[in-house]
Amino acid sequence: MQTPAEEMCALIARLYPICRSITGDGVRKTLAILREHIPLEIHEVLSGTKVFDWTVPREWNIRDAWIKNAAGERLVDFQKLNLHVVSYSVPIRRRMRLAELKDHLFTVAGHPDWVPYRTSYYNESWGFCLSQHQLAQFDEREEYDVCIDSSLADGHLTYGEYLLRGETEKEFLFSCHICHPSLADDNLSGVALAAAIARRLAALPRRYSYRFVFVPGSIGAITWLARNEEQLSRIGHGLVLTCVGDAAGITYKRSRQGDAEIDGAFTHVLRHSGKPHKVIDFSPYGYDERQYCSPGINLPVGCMMRSVHGTFPEYHTSADNLEFVEAEALKDSLDTCLKVIDLLEHNRAYLNHSSKGEPQLGKRGLYTGLNVDGNQRQQELALLWVLNLSDGKHSLLDIAERANFPFETIKFAADALAGTDLLSVVTS
Repeated sequence: MQTPAEEMCALIARLYPICRSITGDGVRKTLAILREHIPLEIHEVLSGTKVFDWTVPREWNIRDAWIKNAAGERLVDFQKLNLHVVSYSVPIRRRMRLAELKDHLFTVAGHPDWVPYRTSYYNESWGFCLSQHQLAQFDEREEYDVCIDSSLADGHLTYGEYLLRGETEKEFLFSCHICHPSLADDNLSGVALAAAIARRLAALPRRYSYRFVFVPGSIGAITWLARNEEQLSRIGHGLVLTCVGDAAGITYKRSRQGDAEIDGAFTHVLRHSGKPHKVIDFSPYGYDERQYCSPGINLPVGCMMRSVHGTFPEYHTSADNLEFVEAEALKDSLDTCLKVIDLLEHNRAYLNHSSKGEPQLGKRGLYTGLNVDGNQRQQELALLWVLNLSDGKHSLLDIAERANFPFETIKFAADALAGTDLLSVVTS
């Protein structure tokens, strides 16, 4: 039986060859494979549909593309790497010299073997991405056969959604983008992690309901928000998953609110992890957290990543391949998310029923004296912290932060006290 990390790596490897964009059959094929892992509901939204200030674009599909020399050899071949074609390139079939072709060729400066990832979603044009070594094979005197066998026509935008119901209708939203072609970390790692979280939660008791959305970047999140505006008040926590498989430490980007419960929970878990990490403030640039946190929406949605977009050389290049993603990093990302989920599932406020003076813990079997080892001493202090701050207003996370204790220690103390006459949970 595969470990969760092995399952995520296998799913990434299976999805990696598929040519995806913001619409089209590549997205449908990707969602069909995900449906083998979790029971996705697949939605199709017609081209031309108004979604807030945007319009669902025409659907793009591609069958083949190449640049051939006079001998008929493919110098650039879409069949070998789907990054070779600028996403959403309009169809073209012409012969031309390099002087005319140059404006449609893109390379990565400083990395002669890498191929860039480029798009042209909302500006009808065409282009090829290639390595500098490939470009060096071109001759100014030669004429080249250029073909992009694509279509851009009215169709649909496709996205997937899975709702895992819990005890309450309050939801935890997980979102990842599915519009990138053969890029492993950005963002197949996020797709695989979301599926792994969903599978794990399906087997556990849940206070919250969990909604997983697999959407094309920007336009997909905007479309989902526009179609679900009346239900957004149910979302109590949210997380965008992206670039979660590389070797860097975890970075958490706070929600626009800055002090949402998800922000506090993630910060707490990372601070007590003992591992390198960063917590950064919200900015209206990045991934789909900027859609979920837009002014008229302002959901409590943060973003989890390892390497931050645009800050590592492999970003949006062919070097973001299967070797760039590490099983251990995926495992750490999964473990971290599950710890945050567990914290939020158990983060409640309690009421101390013996608030006048410190209650006698010894007669309840909760206090053994001060001559104990450090762990026992911390547990006894945790009991006192919980009793002191359980006024119905402070959550367990509030208490853990005030005491500078791990959440698990405070939760253990609260569970012990709730087993006596001293403490009860506050029901909302």
